[in-house]
Amino acid sequence: MIIRDAVPGDADVIAAIYNHYVLETPISFEEDAVCAGEMAQRMRDVQQKLLPWLVGEENGVVIGYAYATPWRVRKGYRFSVETSVYLVQGKAGQGHGAGLYRTLIEQVTRSGYHLAIGGIALPNEASVALHEKMGFEKAAHFKEVGFKFGRWIDVGYWQRKLDAATT
Repeated sequence: MIIRDAVPGDADVIAAIYNHYVLETPISFEEDAVCAGEMAQRMRDVQQKLLPWLVGEENGVVIGYAYATPWRVRKGYRFSVETSVYLVQGKAGQGHGAGLYRTLIEQVTRSGYHLAIGGIALPNEASVALHEKMGFEKAAHFKEVGFKFGRWIDVGYWQRKLDAATT
């Protein structure tokens, strides 16, 4: 897999990957599909903050993406980021998510961030396993904080202290 910075031309495939999670799973709490234009704007917003938005390609085809956003808007949170990774259906469990996450963590660490936080709609054994494989530890569990598909959903937060010596 080749990992590179996302470009505006990737917005269509990124939206398609994400929309599976929006429309078919409780993993994202969005309920309506995201068009390519909206996805391109989200990518620009992240990159304008000098945060990474990466894509993973296999044989020239984007199969996943990862990005970091500011954790919260208050200035005191400026050294913490929230991280996300999404893969096209059928690519989980093959090391692609770990590869994207590893590169993402390396980049935010080099940029001087102190903490990475991953939110996970629960249950989601695959995402929990990925985060823990990447050195994240569970820090919080909110019960019934989200509602989708007619049911209440818990969300857990995993965190990883970023240190140049551990990337």
